Amino acid sequence: MANLVIVESPSKATTIKSYLGSGYKVIASVGHVRDLPKSTLGIDLDNDFEAHYINIRGKGDLIKELKKEAKNASKVFLATDPDREGEAISWHLATVLGIPIEKTKRITFNEVTKTAVKDAIKKPRAIDMELVNSQQARRMLDRIVGYKLSPFLWKSVRGGLSAGRVQSVATRIIVEREREIEAFIPKEYWTITANHKNASGIPFTSKFYGTAKNKIELHSAEDVAVIQKNTEKKDFVIDSIKKSVRHKNPQAPFTTSSLLQDSARKLGFQSQKTMKVAQELYEGINLGSENGGVRGLITYMRTDSLRISQEASSAARNYIISHYGEEYYPQAPRQYKTKGDAQDAHEAIRPSDVTLEPARVRKSLSNDQYKLYKLIWERFVASQMQSAEYDTVAVNILCGDYLFKSAGQTLRFRGYLSVYSDINQDEEDAAVTLPPLSENETLAGTTITPDQHFTEPPARYSEAALIDFFKEKGIGRPSTYAQIITTIISRGYVKRDAKVLVPTQLGNVTTDLMLEYFPDIVNYQFTAQMENDLDSVSSGSNTMNGVLSKFYGKFKVDLENAFSSVGDGKVALATETTDLTCEKCGATMIVKSGRFGKFAACPNYPTCKNTRSLTDDTKPETTEKQKVETTDLTCEKCGAPMVTRHGKYGKFFACSAFPKCRHIVSADNQIDVPCPLCGKEIVTKRAKGKTIFYSCSGYPDCQFSSWDKPTKEICPSCGKNLFLKKGKEIAVCCNKDCERHDKGASEQ
Repeated sequence: MANLVIVESPSKATTIKSYLGSGYKVIASVGHVRDLPKSTLGIDLDNDFEAHYINIRGKGDLIKELKKEAKNASKVFLATDPDREGEAISWHLATVLGIPIEKTKRITFNEVTKTAVKDAIKKPRAIDMELVNSQQARRMLDRIVGYKLSPFLWKSVRGGLSAGRVQSVATRIIVEREREIEAFIPKEYWTITANHKNASGIPFTSKFYGTAKNKIELHSAEDVAVIQKNTEKKDFVIDSIKKSVRHKNPQAPFTTSSLLQDSARKLGFQSQKTMKVAQELYEGINLGSENGGVRGLITYMRTDSLRISQEASSAARNYIISHYGEEYYPQAPRQYKTKGDAQDAHEAIRPSDVTLEPARVRKSLSNDQYKLYKLIWERFVASQMQSAEYDTVAVNILCGDYLFKSAGQTLRFRGYLSVYSDINQDEEDAAVTLPPLSENETLAGTTITPDQHFTEPPARYSEAALIDFFKEKGIGRPSTYAQIITTIISRGYVKRDAKVLVPTQLGNVTTDLMLEYFPDIVNYQFTAQMENDLDSVSSGSNTMNGVLSKFYGKFKVDLENAFSSVGDGKVALATETTDLTCEKCGATMIVKSGRFGKFAACPNYPTCKNTRSLTDDTKPETTEKQKVETTDLTCEKCGAPMVTRHGKYGKFFACSAFPKCRHIVSADNQIDVPCPLCGKEIVTKRAKGKTIFYSCSGYPDCQFSSWDKPTKEICPSCGKNLFLKKGKEIAVCCNKDCERHDKGASEQ
């Protein structure tokens, strides 16, 4: 009898199956199989917070299959993700399958590699109920807040709103920053730049500092005029020159928060996209036979630990010395200290195999996967390398009693900068090379240039900056950062404006209500302490019921006071108008929110019930069926231009003279895979209008076709593309002369 391994995702199941062989069957649970019901609270608040879990709708067939396979298996290994969410999924699976907790075989691995998976199989453990209870406490806490607070918002603002424990704090952060910006009053200040030449006539500059003893701030033109008057016709003399070597250390390998921030800054990825791509890299990608087949490329991506394993440290050392030289490796391996409140169950995010350089696996990755893997790989390698070294020079220049300063630096040894650059614009601007100078040298031809400035308001939060604030204040945990941001945007409390986050009117109103009636929920310190309390459950120093009881006692009182105080009056939200005109009655349409987001509605409702879709706050949405695109084709029947239209079976070309001329032409969709016979692109076609098959775009000259789906993966035997066999997850070669060829992918 085969052993059964249950994981969370299908792609991870495919990767692990390739490692374990025929003695194991690997099935994906596709996330949770049980959860609290959506229609009710699902928690007995009067009976020690007893949770009522139900099987998730749509998972019935999967649960039946899991039960059948578990019954026939010699052993059942629960291999969900190595965090408290994964631990809870394993617990739910064990409950559904009727496996006692003490008999469970729970396995975890920080990286999806053959060695890690096989090592984990050799040493299973029982489910950690302290981790499970920590997840349950978080889930029930969020459920209580959401289900109890939302009706308050329905009563006080409008129906359909939802509240959340952490999302309310996140919204407050963005609202308060916007109010700081609105209340900001610019202040004037001045700087003075002195333009000098050395003895050889080479120009350089210095900045006014003050006197030798005190820094002087310049707040007005009058302040500047005093400096100009007192330096006029006076010599500028070099008082001192200080030369030194500055060492710039590499940054630590990525944690979840630092990865999200760097990915946003350097790649322009939103946090949700970063986590999605990182999940793909972790779960495994087919790298081809030359690179070991299907492999997980990075370690687990939900972590706030800076620790790396001894094996990873040794591998990095060997790689750096062999590729860059011994001078690029420090005298002792670098170790980074994780902050005291961080969870250290996993390593930092790093490549699972440092020898798999980004360029080496480039062809097997999508553009997004390649960019993110390259970022992770470079950051990790750099984190283990020698520091960069700069020759620096600091020059003090006196003009009477006034002190001017100039500084320069040049790169002496690149060190880790050979792999990963973390130099910002300010540092680049500071990398100035000064000309040869001598102490007591009198500088010739000095002129002074004053510049007026005004202080700038604080910047709006980008996703990267908001995540940095979460980390600093202890709000949320690495696994929740991306979801928090996605939630407050999708629920209309915050919107994106280019790369920054701006509160909506709804976000402002709900934040004010929360501050008035539920100050604890939106309090930064309270939220951070709650996170610590939840963590304490996983360490065994607290209990699930203890955390829930402590919170609910005060929350229940606040809730009762809020409902009794707010009355029946709703907070009025300003009507948001559009530039659309109702085609039925001529009124200017307004923006409304519904179950599926915003839409334009006639203000004369219910007399006029006209509505229109919106892609943003002002523009009508264009659906696929509405799109009309011109082409360079001409109708064969009447000579009129052809246009692109969309119908039941996808895109097609139609005569623009419709309905006078009804001539249409199929628009086959190219899929960017070459034909194995002639090299032209393969396109999709339909048999009898419905069933899709794949054909060469060179038909009828080339008659290659296949029911199997072309992929961009390359056959290791002959270099042609692999096809996914219809109805199965088997990749076969499209080349009929190849040993991996299958009759499913052939000339038909």
